[in-house]
Amino acid sequence: MIKRVLLVLLLALLVLAVMVAGNAYRTPSRQLQVPAIQKLAVDEKAVAERLAGAIPIRTVSSFDNAQQNGEEFRKLHAYLAQRFPRLHATLKKEVVGDNALFFTWTGSDPAAKPIALMAHQDVVPIAPGTEKAWEADPFSGQIKDGFVWGRGTWDNKGNLLAQMEAIEMLVAEGFQPRQTVYLVAGDDEEVSGLRGAKPIAELLKSRGVKLDWVLDEGLLVTEGVLAGLDKPAALIGTAEKGYGTFFLSLDTAPGHSSMPPPSTAIGSMSAALAKLEANPMPASISGVAADMFGAVAPEMRGINRILLSNLWLFGPLVRAQLEKGASTNAMLRTTTALTIVRAGNKDNVLPGRAEAAVNFRILPGDSLASVEAHIRKTIDNDAIAIKAYPGNAEPTPVASSSSPSYRTLQMTVQQAFPDAIVVPGLYIAASDSRHFVDVADNVFRFSPVRARSEDLPRFHGTNERISIANYVEMIRFYHQLLRNSAQPTS
Repeated sequence: MIKRVLLVLLLALLVLAVMVAGNAYRTPSRQLQVPAIQKLAVDEKAVAERLAGAIPIRTVSSFDNAQQNGEEFRKLHAYLAQRFPRLHATLKKEVVGDNALFFTWTGSDPAAKPIALMAHQDVVPIAPGTEKAWEADPFSGQIKDGFVWGRGTWDNKGNLLAQMEAIEMLVAEGFQPRQTVYLVAGDDEEVSGLRGAKPIAELLKSRGVKLDWVLDEGLLVTEGVLAGLDKPAALIGTAEKGYGTFFLSLDTAPGHSSMPPPSTAIGSMSAALAKLEANPMPASISGVAADMFGAVAPEMRGINRILLSNLWLFGPLVRAQLEKGASTNAMLRTTTALTIVRAGNKDNVLPGRAEAAVNFRILPGDSLASVEAHIRKTIDNDAIAIKAYPGNAEPTPVASSSSPSYRTLQMTVQQAFPDAIVVPGLYIAASDSRHFVDVADNVFRFSPVRARSEDLPRFHGTNERISIANYVEMIRFYHQLLRNSAQPTS
């Protein structure tokens, strides 16, 4: 009897092993078979110098003061007009709000839905005290060692000028797009996009414009980031997490520290915050994460291919591993971040008020309402008041990774970066494109920037730079994307 049971178990394990191996190596690749293209001739020295010339213009944006550095933005506008004369002569230019730029390139087919390329002019400031850690002055635009250095080379003047370089070349070639092309360059993306991108989206809506697709900054061409993948992975953001900050406050009677009550404002608030941090919202491999792993699994090797091709069996194991990393954990759940705590002003006085801010990046499928309900249930303290930040935003809809517009984008990426695979992904930060979800059928978030793990701290950090070779690839990408988009979709 025991031998029979063991034999059945052995056969079951054998069948399971065959199923697992079959799933791993039978699943077809989702990569397209695309025609090779001839590399576009680009004057590397000239384009690098034009990008470098935009970096010393200090377009640092401010949330509170729209006019801060206004003159710098106007300097950038003049610089762009000087450096891209054909674009400015051909496209209709509008300045929206204070300094947001909005260009219209009229297409040949009035019935075709328009498209939009987005970037932003503003940059983040340099963290005080870190200036000496830069290998080149952060606002010099210095060219050395094959890179253009400085704040904005990556985020996001690189994208903006690469788009303009591509359009300038296309105009010189006599090219006219089939679809009307909008070029959107906000001036306050780093502080909300409420004065730039949002009014432009509202302007389009007021004009009755419905876009086929929007492409904004976003995920990257990652190299050596995904274990088990030998090729670079170009991640196209098909959705963006929501933004939810909630302010917690607790009022109690102040008193002398020599006679503390059993429960204090600081103690109660600390307990509430500890509960929130220890009990995050649930994680799952679903939605965009499942779509991403489904696309990347056939391209992987070894055990990672087996695991990702059989999430029905290994899902809990994979999820547990992903939860250990900050960036991978953020793909699976609505994250909880304790960002501000304020209480007390004297060492021998019990404060009567404790305040805190908790920031959530909301996974598509969750909502601001479900996050607030999670806070109330988790802290379980009716004495703590909860107030939502007025600038909170719901997660965006998920763009289809099987739509014609996604396929056009994927084809272009594979042509411009033939060594890379293309997979959908979740953008965990915030971009100006979230303001366009009501005026576009699909919104994608992708920057044609190559990055390794060691490059990621440069984003909003020290030693921001872009290689000249990669910048040329960016120009070729936008040039080919506009050419591919001119072809009727099937």
